[in-house]
Amino acid sequence: MILIDGKKTSELLQSEIAEEVITIKNNGGKIPHLAAVLVGNDGGSETYVAGKVKACEKVGFKSTLIRYDDTVTQDELLKCISQLNCDDDLDGFIVQLPLPKHISEEKVIEAINPHKDVDGFHPINVGRMVAGMPAFISATPFGIMELIKRYKIETSGKNCVVIGRSNIVGRPMSILLSQKGIDCTVTICHSRTKNLKEVCAQADIIVAALGRAEFLTGDMVKEGAVVIDVGITRVKSDKTKSGWKLLGDVKFDEVAPKCSFITPVPGGVGPMTIASLLYNTLLSSKKVIYK
Repeated sequence: MILIDGKKTSELLQSEIAEEVITIKNNGGKIPHLAAVLVGNDGGSETYVAGKVKACEKVGFKSTLIRYDDTVTQDELLKCISQLNCDDDLDGFIVQLPLPKHISEEKVIEAINPHKDVDGFHPINVGRMVAGMPAFISATPFGIMELIKRYKIETSGKNCVVIGRSNIVGRPMSILLSQKGIDCTVTICHSRTKNLKEVCAQADIIVAALGRAEFLTGDMVKEGAVVIDVGITRVKSDKTKSGWKLLGDVKFDEVAPKCSFITPVPGGVGPMTIASLLYNTLLSSKKVIYK
């Protein structure tokens, strides 16, 4: 069993980005610039955005953080997005989700210029991905595909089961894994899938993105399978100083001994998200996707 080290891979990808930024700077080019819009004081969002700002500094990007109270109106936020769309110095920006209930996430996502949509959520980028065209791929699916590539995991002709059908992970993963050059035969499963245990037990590759702690158990996985755990659930624990611990969608101790490759939680898919965002910003600055 090989443990897929997302932290190490993320650091490697970020170092590659940093080297390219140095080359750009030495050639007198424009330094990539990423902005984040943060609404309210959600603890998880605060931590994630702070990590993005720190990562920008690490690779040599310019970064901007724009804060709003959770009382900001939808019109005010849309006006900010319009201004960012028109800022020629800005290569990409993200509006951190979730947003307060009085703001439509759909309208916010659609308002972002697809050319600067480095989160890869805009319908145009999603549509281009479906069509196999160059597009900004959302961070988690991009990170998973990068792990598969860098660990040289065989995908051609393999049976792959994606558990979960969210627009952020499940659906894009099913599309990316079935594309030419990857060539998996993909089945999407969800909470209404019948005989889920039997379906998973036939899979060569399983992507667990259901959001239920330790859902995938040892009896659902065949010997030699590749298991990618996207889930992250915080549960109470009397064994940690914080009183909490993080669990994935996979019951690791049962599943890992049967796997050829598996991602841990934490330290698997999670660290790849910020690196993926930086990579998309670099692509945007180089005008690679929208020429």
